[in-house]
Amino acid sequence: MEAILHGFLLAFGLILPLGVQNVFIFSQGASQPNLLKALPATIAASLCDTLLIVLAVFGLSAIVLQFEWLRLGLMSVGIIFLFYMGYSIWTSKPASVETGKSLPMKKQIIFALSVSLLNPHAILDTVGVIGTSALRYTGMEQIIFTVTCIAVSWCWFFGLTLAGATMKKLDSSGTLMNLFNKCSSIFIWCTALFLFKGLFFN
Repeated sequence: MEAILHGFLLAFGLILPLGVQNVFIFSQGASQPNLLKALPATIAASLCDTLLIVLAVFGLSAIVLQFEWLRLGLMSVGIIFLFYMGYSIWTSKPASVETGKSLPMKKQIIFALSVSLLNPHAILDTVGVIGTSALRYTGMEQIIFTVTCIAVSWCWFFGLTLAGATMKKLDSSGTLMNLFNKCSSIFIWCTALFLFKGLFFN
């Protein structure tokens, strides 16, 4: 029970704050014609979090982060993706306003992968916090802790998608969603600029 409670509180505390990943998943729930079409982004983000958590618990990601050239390369590609994703969301129109302009499945998956695997904050959270916290457990307790963290991640992303879809139903004109898209783009661009500053001007 301690491992379950610890895993739940830790994973929920890390995933709750507004971030690029959360903004993107919510926006897909709100912009896709129906909930089913938003699932590729949701599932891709959930699988990425699962991968990061497993790597963090078993220490493999910590080894990867020891290579400075690899870290710089991943962060650079991530920054470029964030700028591009912000532009795509800024220029898109809600499905209720312009049907057929929502992101296709391939772009959903690519963006979900970029904001999950190329997000330094997500990597540091999983490696630095979840990975470190898992060291207190061994054997079955460590597996239970890991599975709990993964379960929280999946439930959260599906909940965000559902919340986005619900917002779209309440906003039949698409006005609120259009405003949300603009705010999301600005938030994503600011995140990219912050990462760029930290990467090259520290």
